Amino acid sequence: MIPAKFDYERADSVDEALELLGRDDAKLLAGGHSLLPLMKLRLAQPALLVDIGRIEELAYVRDAGEQLAIGALTRHHDVANDPLVQEHCPILSHAAGLIGDPQVRHRGTIGGSVAHGDPASDLPTVLLVLDAEFAVRGPGGETTVPAAEFFRGLFETALGPQDILTEIRIPKLGAWKGWSYQKFNRRAQDWATVGVAAVLRRDNGTIEEACVALTNMGLTPLRAKAVEEALAGSSADDAAAAAEKADDATSPPSDTNASADYRRELARVLTRRALEEALSR
Repeated sequence: MIPAKFDYERADSVDEALELLGRDDAKLLAGGHSLLPLMKLRLAQPALLVDIGRIEELAYVRDAGEQLAIGALTRHHDVANDPLVQEHCPILSHAAGLIGDPQVRHRGTIGGSVAHGDPASDLPTVLLVLDAEFAVRGPGGETTVPAAEFFRGLFETALGPQDILTEIRIPKLGAWKGWSYQKFNRRAQDWATVGVAAVLRRDNGTIEEACVALTNMGLTPLRAKAVEEALAGSSADDAAAAAEKADDATSPPSDTNASADYRRELARVLTRRALEEALSR
């Protein structure tokens, strides 16, 4: 397939990219793994591509006190292998290492995964379960959007047409020692048919607090509130029963990979497995 005609500009700074985005029907290009396939199918036909892939100021991982700060252009490979991420947020390191194949991980960016807003993507779910924050720069300056408010619909986020996601800020897990990300897909490089992210905080065998989020169980990544409520103050023995609530208040799609009912069953099974693994850490 051949994309429709478009112009191309390379931005060397965030300010230059913001200026170029002011033109009619401009789209950002970073790793390109989300946008270019849509352009080849002519589902997206931007008049201008603004290439931000070489803006070095947006590629980093930094210790920011109680948070990790990750530049939006940090490659999946670098997120997976960064010592700070591995130490303070291993679930993110693990999930980044599951994305696609080595070629995708060396080109794709964490910011691109977030901004695309695909409910089948792994990192948005993990960032939702971690209560991450997203720094966004636009014509009016910088704002911070919590993950719970960022994903608004199918391929729809809080980013406006002239906004740039610049940084992801993630709380360090600290006392949240238990974690897991489980996903089912037909082939290793495929999008998740269903995925489950879980982080737990325990004390003397009691689950004090749990956060659980689901991949590809609705139009956005979803928090499994019923599971979280069932786990709060419970013991490890209650995890299997709590997992049976995983598909509450979800609306999974039916497609060529799986029916909605199959996804509901997968969500329950994967949630149980995720909780078991998190409790074992």
